[in-house]
Amino acid sequence: MLRSHENRPVAGRAVFHHNARMELYDAMDTTFAAREFTTDPVPDEVLERIFAHARFAPSGGNRQGWHVIVVRDQETKDAIAECAKPAARRYAAQAALGENPWNTVMPTRATPEMIAATPVPATLTEPYRRAPVVLVVCVDLRVVASIDQYLPRTAVASGASIYPLAWNILLAARNEGLGGTLTTMPIAEEPALRKLLHLPESVAVCTIMPLGKPVRQLSKLKRKPVSTFVTRERWDGAPFGT
Repeated sequence: MLRSHENRPVAGRAVFHHNARMELYDAMDTTFAAREFTTDPVPDEVLERIFAHARFAPSGGNRQGWHVIVVRDQETKDAIAECAKPAARRYAAQAALGENPWNTVMPTRATPEMIAATPVPATLTEPYRRAPVVLVVCVDLRVVASIDQYLPRTAVASGASIYPLAWNILLAARNEGLGGTLTTMPIAEEPALRKLLHLPESVAVCTIMPLGKPVRQLSKLKRKPVSTFVTRERWDGAPFGT
């Protein structure tokens, strides 16, 4: 478990120990997408500690329009898994064609018949059933600034007011020896989720996170080098880093 360190005020400023910063980097470098869990329970007091720290995530205007639903009931978890199936089926069909599934730029070559004939990958549905707890992270659209709502593309700006909280939850879970992942498959069936979870019309589901103690802990994640996705001054500028 990562240790926390107290702030030490010096000349009116909060100064952190150097090793506290390194411990944060360790958490960032090892928080992986966990989808397989042991049967160990996730106590309420652990979740409360996770939420107590995660709530310091930033949001637009500090309006904190988030709401998290803690799901333990097996019937509800099974229903969420069923909601994931249609999107997961299309995802698998597109992946089999070598496409980037569900992207909004390139049209898919997957026909309705191909999608219907594609088996649903268990990895995209079973984590909801088997995780000790499932977190449904929602946002109230009445309080977020959807700055890009009029642009001729999929709107994404509203996510800036909710996904920092979701990632903070995963970082805090990592600190507690737990794991999970940001999933979105059930969101394609949001009307069914709305009925299942009694969601108000102004609320959107942003991610559904299976959470528990991972069957195995990963310590080395595969990611592209910084120079492949960071450039100087413009999109086609010189690569940043080495």
